[in-house]
Amino acid sequence: MGRRNNRGGWPPYVPVAQRRAQAKREVNKLSKKGQSIQPVEIEGRTIARSFWGKGWCTHLEGFSDYSNRLPRGRTYVRNGSVCHLGLKKGKVEAIVSGSELYHVKVDITPLKKTKWEKLKQHCSGQIGSLIELLQGKLSDEIMATVSDRQHGLFPLAGEIHYHCDCPDWADMCKHVAAVMYGIGARLDAQPELLFLLRGVNHEELIASGADVEIISGSGSKRSRRRALPAKDLESVFGVELDAAPKSPTPRQAATPKRTKKVTLFKPTARSISRLRHRLGMNQTQFAKAVGVSTTTIAHWEKAAGLIKPQARSLAGLMRLHAGER
Repeated sequence: MGRRNNRGGWPPYVPVAQRRAQAKREVNKLSKKGQSIQPVEIEGRTIARSFWGKGWCTHLEGFSDYSNRLPRGRTYVRNGSVCHLGLKKGKVEAIVSGSELYHVKVDITPLKKTKWEKLKQHCSGQIGSLIELLQGKLSDEIMATVSDRQHGLFPLAGEIHYHCDCPDWADMCKHVAAVMYGIGARLDAQPELLFLLRGVNHEELIASGADVEIISGSGSKRSRRRALPAKDLESVFGVELDAAPKSPTPRQAATPKRTKKVTLFKPTARSISRLRHRLGMNQTQFAKAVGVSTTTIAHWEKAAGLIKPQARSLAGLMRLHAGER
């Protein structure tokens, strides 16, 4: 509930369209000053569609203290009121449009080391978890592990601390609620941000020695039996793997075969931009093809030096590069 103004009455109602236009002007000013603005854009009424995004929203709605407060933010996030949402290690900074622009800060406690080690143990050596993590999906078993209410990746209520500079005296105002839903929407396109928020490296889930043996087929007899066939690896990365050379038949030896030379794709701002333009795609189309957000593509094309995308994103770039050639 908002506070009364100095004259003892309620502040005058400002139409949504007018508020959004005013917010857009103010946000543009911040952008011109060099601040990276990352708005939350919702298509339709569904806020989150992926396992990560829906998991985040469902997890928060499961807390009794949040269940009656979060719905206040649904309309706000759906109508584009979250003008900016920036996520980094343990912190969320957002700008929400109301009767004016309000600034929201959310602090999330890092995941306890003991919890993280147990999660890695559960995921280590499982073929399904490796493939599906690279593709942005998880097996039912790993889904249950990472989304466990007490021992999973999502933060507990006591690990979330928030503040908004609006005059609303409520513990969780509608601006904070909108931001909490906005995080779920952002995880749809960038699930790796959940790991960033919790202060852990998601690549550790697929970097164990057991998983390396599964890919290469080295190690114990059991691990060799579980080694991924070449076709499975091709489906994961979207590229063809060279097979072992075979002895040519006399006819093949007499007719030289032209081979297609495939070069590795080195992701830099220039190479990504050139690849996108050669494919005739805008940033939104290219982002969907790679499997990232439009904001990520924009950041990549402005970056300096060699870019280090996540494994899934790199696989998407390699696939487009190989197909374009």
